[in-house]
Amino acid sequence: MKRATPTSVDAYLSTFTPDIRQRLQQVRETIRKVAPGAEEVISYGIPAFRLQGRVIYFAGFKNHISVYPAPRTVPEFQEELAVYKGGKGTVQFPLNEKLPLDLIARIARFRLQEEQKPAPRKQQ
Repeated sequence: MKRATPTSVDAYLSTFTPDIRQRLQQVRETIRKVAPGAEEVISYGIPAFRLQGRVIYFAGFKNHISVYPAPRTVPEFQEELAVYKGGKGTVQFPLNEKLPLDLIARIARFRLQEEQKPAPRKQQ
């Protein structure tokens, strides 16, 4: 049986155990501080913050919390993100470690700045 897609971030968080929910709430509050004007939405079935475009997503799993997209190829983040599992644009923070809230805030700030840059003009 397929789980219903949550309609709000609170509904999404309510599907987790209290310990994971508390950690997800920390991520949510960290991003909210960086992007206070961003709208919280559910996109692709997970929480996202949107301001002009999608800024950042986060999700809970059995053994980690993920943040998307992660700027793994950006020099200022490469070394720090290299210690975490994840794909090209994802970072996974293990549940058995302290959440690096400062790093998450910096990722959110970076994503916000990226979304606020004007789109490149097409060549005619």
